[in-house]
This record gives sequence, structure tokens and C-alpha cells, in this order.
Amino acid sequence: MAWRNGCVNRLALAAMITWVCATPATAAIDADKALTLKPCRLAGIAHEIRCGSIKRPLDPSKPEGVQIDVHYAVLPSMARHKLPDPVFLLAGGPGQSAIDIAPNVAPWFTRLNNRRDIVFVDQRGVGRSAPLECPEPEGLSAAQAADPVAEMHRLDNCRSSLQKLPYGDLRQFATHIAVRDFDAVRQQLGATQVNVVGGSYGTRAALEYARQFPQQVRRMVIDGVAPPDMALPASFSKDGQAALDALFKSCEDSPACAKPYPRLREQWRSLLHSLPRSITVANSLTGEPETFTLSPDILLRMVRMPLYQPNAASALPYAISQAHQGRFESLLGLTNQNSSKHANKQIAMGMHFSVICSEDMPRVAQSKDAAGADFADVEARMYEQVCRNWPRATIPTQFYQIAPSLAGTLVLSGAIDPVTPPRHGERVAQALGAKAKHVVVAQAGHGVMTIGCMRDVVFSFIDAANDTEALAVKTDCAGKVPRPPAFLPVKPSAQTGKASEVR
Repeated sequence: MAWRNGCVNRLALAAMITWVCATPATAAIDADKALTLKPCRLAGIAHEIRCGSIKRPLDPSKPEGVQIDVHYAVLPSMARHKLPDPVFLLAGGPGQSAIDIAPNVAPWFTRLNNRRDIVFVDQRGVGRSAPLECPEPEGLSAAQAADPVAEMHRLDNCRSSLQKLPYGDLRQFATHIAVRDFDAVRQQLGATQVNVVGGSYGTRAALEYARQFPQQVRRMVIDGVAPPDMALPASFSKDGQAALDALFKSCEDSPACAKPYPRLREQWRSLLHSLPRSITVANSLTGEPETFTLSPDILLRMVRMPLYQPNAASALPYAISQAHQGRFESLLGLTNQNSSKHANKQIAMGMHFSVICSEDMPRVAQSKDAAGADFADVEARMYEQVCRNWPRATIPTQFYQIAPSLAGTLVLSGAIDPVTPPRHGERVAQALGAKAKHVVVAQAGHGVMTIGCMRDVVFSFIDAANDTEALAVKTDCAGKVPRPPAFLPVKPSAQTGKASEVR
């Protein structure tokens, strides 16, 4: 579940996701409305589900103009007497398809699905809803992916191609426009209220939905908060630096890490200051040696990616130590593995930039976030270059304002999240007021609602009969999540031939 880290090249592609009770007299899905749904199948979901779509104007100011189809999938409740308020999943990125990730996330919400339908809406610009995709060329080598000039050329060509589509007005894909589609889906399904669950960028969409349609939200869960007034490229630097520094300190404070990696921070500094330089690695597909220039920007993006998940970050001390010695395969492999884990499907980069260039970039100059010592303006420079020619939507002033919530809201943060850490969640919880509860999960990264007991917390919060009971749900288990120990490679012992940890 993730907001993608926004890096364009494949070494840095990383990630986000989102999720209210009406009166029992209201049908979960009105019988007449249900006629618009058709039986369908999704790979990875064993049983038949329901799929639907709704026509929406590309430009809300021109209701009779160009139309797009917004697609969604409904995972029906198995209960004979289901509850009337479905759970709406709003995916992250920005640029991630909710329908594509449905098979992966559905098992996390099995208890909720027992009595509530779960609805996966492909936001305009992604998946099946007027997609704005910039496909990565097949067989792109590490050297090609590391070439920033070639990458910008590919994105510029993609922008030009997208603008030629029937729905190619890239100004019409901002969050404040997209959430109106979500409410149109709610109306088509005949639901009086919905439970909104979102993570990463999905939290921004959830907050905007609640702002525009407060009476339609029964309850809300936002995980890894990316508030509307966040200037993403600027916060990337500060938050990424904090997560990296926390990793170094955790290693220094732990004998199990400090002993095998006693000079980790020093090695990192030396490695970073040695760039740019030419390096040679084995191609991940052919095994053939491949040489390219490793720049500080690429190294920072490679390191930043594993910080999203503590299990991956636990291998960073080893990977950094190896890279310092000139062996980059571990770091490259760790980055690619973590990128695949987060990505699930290709992010619709056209939609990604349509959102960030319109909503975040105009606010970078106003940001009070101090740049990280290492990360500096790496992301800001990249986004500035891409957004220079990207069409921008006009964003209403109200979009950046968070009003007190009418619905009980559970705000979740991972203590060591490198992109949406607790400082964002705390500020949003305060703005939402008395009906918001902020929970920080210790030693957790980006996306916490599926970790251990947090699944039960989310279920109990949404399932509670009223907001008072929901806000009283026990969450003390969040403070008991440990940080994974530092990775130590295992090699056969010369004497016994048995595996042993390298120390």
C-alpha cells in the first residue's frame, strides 16, 4: 500500500492506498442499481465478483462534453443480511489501479468483507478508467534506466502521446475532480454512506472526498497520511533523510548490527562522496557485465526505496557496506526486489504527474521543510524538470484546507516511514478534531494497517456501532512492533560445511 516514491526511473519506482454505517433499512446495494453490475473474474480472487462502470464528463464544467468510463469492482459480502455501508478502497500512487491490487489487498479485509461489500474504484487516469500510462520499454538495461536525459526524453514523448488521446486534457485528472467520480459510483450502487479506507496518496483522496461529501462518510481510515497541503518533492527530502538517519542510529545502538557494520555511517558518506563514477554490475536477466555511471541522485533513490519496508531496510547495512567495497549487486537487487513488491502493477505515470504537477509543485517554494543533508533537492529537481511542460489543473483554495471531520477517523502512521511519517498524520489528526484518533505503529514503515494486530484494530474501528465506540478501540499493540534485526549473510563454514552467519 503505498504512495509511490515518485522517482521516474525503474531503480527508484516505489509507492500508496484508501477506505464508513447507514440505517439498516437501506439495502447494501439497491436491487435496481445492482442491475448495472455484471459478474466478472479477477486473477487471484477465487470466487466471482461484480464489475461496473459509470459515464463521467472528462471536464466537469462541460457535462455534455467528452465522456470517460470510470470502472469499479465489487467484492460482495458473503452474509445473507449484509450491512448497508460498503467499504470504498481508493488506491495510492498517485497512479495505482485499485482493481489491479484487489487480489493482493482483499485478504487483509476478510473480516470486513463478511458483512460489507468492498468496492475497488479505478480512479480516472489509472487502470481501466481513461488510463494515462507511460509504459517502460521492454528490456531496459541498468545503464539505460540510469540515463536521466533518456528518461526525460521518454516522459516528454509520453506526455505528447497522452495529449493526443480522446481524453487527453491532462488538467482534468486532479484529486478534487476524481473524488466526484467516487461519489457517482456510490450513488450508482445505492449506498447512503460509505466507509473510506485509504493509504498513502489514497489518504489525500479520502480527505478530499470527506471535504466535498461529508454526509456520505460514515467512518474513515487513513494510513500513511499524504495531506493535500504537502509539497511532496520538498517533504521527500526531509522525511527520507530522517528515515535514513534513523537506520544508522538504530544500527549504532544495536550490538548485533554495530559489530558487523561498525563504520556504516562513515562508509555511506564515503560512498556518496565518491560519486559520480563508473560501475559494473551483472545484468539481472542475462548475467552479463553492464557498465554505467552511478550518480549521487541514483544512489539516493536506490537507498530510499528499501526504507519503505523495515524488512527490506534491515538489509541496507549489508548492501551499503558491500557497495562501499565496490560491489553493488546487493544494493541493486534489494532496490529492484522492493520496487516489485510495492508496484504490483505499473503506475500510470501520466496520472501521477498530472496530480503532482498540479497539486504539489506550485507549493514547493512555500514549503518550510528543510532539505535533508544527503537527499537535498534530488526529487524537487526531477519533478521541476518533468512538470515544466506538464499541463496543470486549477486547484481550488479549499482543497488545501482540512476541516473538522463529521465522521470518526482513524489516522495511522509508521514511526520510521520515509515518505509519510507521523508528523503529517499528527497535523492532520489535529485539524480533523475530536473525531480523529492518531495511532503511531512503532518501528513500522509505509503502510501499517495490515501489520499484526492492526488488521483487527481497523476492523473493530469500522465495525463499531458508533463513533464513540470506534474511537475507544484499543490500539496499545501498535507500540509493541519491533524493528527487524540487521541482515547478516549466511555462508558455509569451512570446517563443517554447515551454514553460519557471517560476523
